[in-house]
Amino acid sequence: MDWYAIYTKPKCEDSVARFLNNADIETLTPKIRALKRVRRKYVDVIEQLFPSYIFACFDREKHCHMIKYTRGVKYIVGKENPLAVPLEIIQAIRERMRDEIVAPVPEDIKKGDRVLIKEGPFKDFYGIFQRDMPGKARAMILLDALTCSLEIDQRSIKKASPLTPYS
Repeated sequence: MDWYAIYTKPKCEDSVARFLNNADIETLTPKIRALKRVRRKYVDVIEQLFPSYIFACFDREKHCHMIKYTRGVKYIVGKENPLAVPLEIIQAIRERMRDEIVAPVPEDIKKGDRVLIKEGPFKDFYGIFQRDMPGKARAMILLDALTCSLEIDQRSIKKASPLTPYS
C-alpha cells in the first residue's frame, strides 16, 4: 500500500478523512496553528496545512474507485494514474506533528538580525531583532521607519535577506 494525495472540496478535509478512516483507510490531515485577524483582534486558529488536500494510505487497485466517489472528494492527485506520495514526505510531516498540529520550525533569529514583519499593522516594515520576550511567543524589535522598539508576535516576523532594501 502506498500513500496518495486526495484533492477535496473546500472545507471537506476532515469529513473525507473520517469517512475513509471508517472504511479502515489510514489518513493524514495535518493542521497548523495560525494567527488571524478577526474583528480587529488577533486570534489563534487551527487550519489545514494543505487546504483541500489530505493524504491516505490505500491499495490502489482495491480502494481507488470507492475513494473517487466518496462525498467531498474531487479526485485523487494524478486522476487516472494516481501518483504515490513518497513515504519520506509523510514521515517528515509526522515527525513535526504534535496532536495533529504541525509545529513550525522556528527561524534562527539572533540579536542584530534584520527581520521583515509579515502581518499586522506594521506589515512589510523592516526592523532589527533585539530579543525574545521570556514566557511569550513574542519578540522585541527595533523598527527602522519609526526608530522605536516594538513588541510583536514572533510568528509575525521572518529573517530578512541582507540585500533587501529598507522600507
